[in-house]
Amino acid sequence: MSYCINPQCLSPVNPDSAECCLSCGEQLLLQNRYRPIEMLGEGGFGKTYLAVDEHIPSKPPCAIKQFHFLDHQVNRYQKAAKLFRQEAVRLEQLGKHPQIPQLLAHFEQNKQLFLVQEYIAGKTLEQEFQQKGIFHEAQIWELLRGLLPVLQYIHQHQIVHRDLKPANILRRSPLALEAENALSEVVEPILTRPGISKTNASTLSSNSPTQRRKEHQWVLIDFGVAKLLTNTAINQTGTVVGSPEFMAPEQTRGKAFPASDLYGLGTSCLYLLTGVSPWQLYDEINQRWVWREFLTPQSRVSERLGVILDRLVQHSLDQRYANAEQVLQALNTPKTAITTRTPLKPPSRPKQQPSLAQFRWRLPGIVTQFLPGLSQPIDDLSSAVGVDYTKLQHFLAAQNWKAADEETWGVLCQGLGHAKRCYLHAQELKQLPSQDLRTIDRLWVKYSQGRFGFSVQTRIYEEVEGDYAQFCDRLGWLTYNPHHPSVGFRFNRSAPIGHLPSRIWIIGSGHWWQHAQIMSEKVVECGLV
Repeated sequence: MSYCINPQCLSPVNPDSAECCLSCGEQLLLQNRYRPIEMLGEGGFGKTYLAVDEHIPSKPPCAIKQFHFLDHQVNRYQKAAKLFRQEAVRLEQLGKHPQIPQLLAHFEQNKQLFLVQEYIAGKTLEQEFQQKGIFHEAQIWELLRGLLPVLQYIHQHQIVHRDLKPANILRRSPLALEAENALSEVVEPILTRPGISKTNASTLSSNSPTQRRKEHQWVLIDFGVAKLLTNTAINQTGTVVGSPEFMAPEQTRGKAFPASDLYGLGTSCLYLLTGVSPWQLYDEINQRWVWREFLTPQSRVSERLGVILDRLVQHSLDQRYANAEQVLQALNTPKTAITTRTPLKPPSRPKQQPSLAQFRWRLPGIVTQFLPGLSQPIDDLSSAVGVDYTKLQHFLAAQNWKAADEETWGVLCQGLGHAKRCYLHAQELKQLPSQDLRTIDRLWVKYSQGRFGFSVQTRIYEEVEGDYAQFCDRLGWLTYNPHHPSVGFRFNRSAPIGHLPSRIWIIGSGHWWQHAQIMSEKVVECGLV
């Protein structure tokens, strides 16, 4: 298969034998050498494709990054292209490090900019987290020790990554171990082609040193993308680059320093330890982190690691580690103390939420039987209209997602004054008491460790700018309302983030899809996001 990289192409999939796209006529081989096979990902700056190098007999795979350049003014593009060439030289130097993808080529074609990098088989931290769950302290130590030398290396080359997050940290593994390869389904068709073996596919380039293919080695990916694209905005200041929930505060003002990458590493660690978005781990009212309150007994960390993580995510630059060397020194020091100008206050919950750490949670016998040793703070089950949320709490604590989803339908109806469970019109959501919506959402977010909840869905809805089709795609929902409302939902923790609660309660007539917009507005009104 060949894949057309023309953004306007309506049917990009082509047969192997095609030289030009059968749909739009675009030439399929880039530089008469690289044949895109599949699109691996898409982001705000462009797209990434899996491709093969037709000039090498073994046709090894490679990754091609295509940068979108929306400003069509000739002088702007020329300046951006010049900067692109300069930065590509620096990326080539960075690629000499075994934990950074090697730059194989860079070129311009049809007023588009391309980078060709080695393809690395493995799973990202985000993929590992989704499959294996919460990280433990030993895994965080391993991550810090494995990745900090890479950050030290790139910062010495005067480059800041700017988008450090679990999705951009990959653990290298041989492509031959298909069960461990996150992209095996994409790559497998390539491996069956004549002249391409799994051994060849594992080879990153014709002259790559074998030491670059160490198993289980952390690799920093999507390198240079943020740096290059930030500077394409010639004569423009304040360009924000990065993923907001992992991004350092100074990046929201268009500034980035080596310490900004350390902040991203710190927030990534907090996310892996709690399973909760960094947004929800920070108390905006009291201006302090509360991540410890989201730890389970199994994910608690030592005081030493806690001190290091606290300093990694300090909002003030003068209180944060300035460079990777300082963090490495702290890792190698038996007892680490924070040396900041202002002493850190102990974390506390936001004022609108009670301090849960003051209470103990009494689980029903059936739950404690299956979750021995689990000790959590008591939940606030308050309701403005007398709704009893005990059953919802029990179902969520036992991770009985289907029962919890059905109970959510029931309590929504009760909160709106219905005597029994019934289908709801989207407009009715406006009348739901804010206190009850907070209780429902708080329970879902807590027991799913940040994966599910109306507030989680609202953030996704805002990220796709209210596009309902994209919203459903992100949540793993059908874009249409099926004959039976429960069709298409998955009631397990491996479901996509935001997948639950479902929409089984919405009436299937009229402008039923407006439920997402109205619920999002209600969530914002309640201060949940």
